[in-house]
Amino acid sequence: MSEAKDTGSARTVVFAVDSFKGSIAADAAAAALAAGWSGVRPKDTLIHRPMADGGEGTVAGFAAAVPGATLMPVTVDGPEGVPVAAQWLLLPPTQDAPRGTGVVELAGTSGIELLGSPPRLRPFDADTRGFGQAIAAALDHGISRLVLGIGSSASTDAGVGMLAALGARILDADGAPVLPGARGLRDVAEVDVSTLAPLPPGGVRVLSDVTNPLTGPRGAAAVFGPQKGLGAADIPVVDASLARFAAIAGGDPDVPGAGAAGGTGFALRLWGGDLLAGAAEVAELIGLAAAVAAAAVVITGEGSFDGQSADGKVPSRVQHLAAAAGVPAMLVAGRIAPEADTRAFAAAASLTDLAGSPEAAMADPARWLTRAGAILAASH
Repeated sequence: MSEAKDTGSARTVVFAVDSFKGSIAADAAAAALAAGWSGVRPKDTLIHRPMADGGEGTVAGFAAAVPGATLMPVTVDGPEGVPVAAQWLLLPPTQDAPRGTGVVELAGTSGIELLGSPPRLRPFDADTRGFGQAIAAALDHGISRLVLGIGSSASTDAGVGMLAALGARILDADGAPVLPGARGLRDVAEVDVSTLAPLPPGGVRVLSDVTNPLTGPRGAAAVFGPQKGLGAADIPVVDASLARFAAIAGGDPDVPGAGAAGGTGFALRLWGGDLLAGAAEVAELIGLAAAVAAAAVVITGEGSFDGQSADGKVPSRVQHLAAAAGVPAMLVAGRIAPEADTRAFAAAASLTDLAGSPEAAMADPARWLTRAGAILAASH
């Protein structure tokens, strides 16, 4: 790594990176990049604004970016029905949310990461009850507004587990609660959401990085089911169950984002939540635009920068804000795909290229992020 040196007058630098999925959290990634940068430009003022788009790291990102945020521990039923220690985040009061905002992350309560590594996939039995239990805990605290991140789900249960935890009655033909997970979807005969917990006064903002509908070739089962263990023969069965559930519940399965998190987006729409582009909403809530406008340069990144990254992912949102403010943006990614267009960035660094292989980069991401930070600092 380059030795510390003074490369010019002091500047303000914003680090607004997403988590590098399965490798390092957003706040730790930002810290590693900042360490490398300060080794080259020790006089610069470094501002940390870890980002998220609704998936893994959403709570940690808000906790690191919002002064006065408080982690609230809660024990919930994980995706396998086994109790897990989780947490939701209480953001301090604002004019719009005088009793504070609760941030709840599906990944930390009902996420696929909770199934181990490699994950113990349970495609028909995993469910979202724990997510609903954490939401209920935030509501019981009396918050004014909810922000819900719904990436990294372990299940394809259409959010039935979450809805049940919030008071909905989802019954089979005999009037009994259906079984957990996609298995229970086949038996749904009645959906009563009139008993759901009331929305908080400031509403529910649902953060997602996907726009898939609930059903069909771009739906929850077809697109995301395989990564949760659904086989080729299972997909049409689960897709039909999702369609049947939507018909009984009365919601619109074609709303963009309804298929997020195995159909949890659809369920949250039934409750009255607003489906929003995750990265844009997080940026607004942490005041990223103002921080970027006051900076000389901004660093963003994610685990894999590819052809889809321009469609609402964190780097594209940060670059958009930087361009609007006339501030150069730099990119760091675990991997930069050959087809990815990085021309909008003043510089780019790939951890895979620096480390020599994806395996080496993922084995010690902090080391290579620090190295990337130093290289970018020396380049600008």
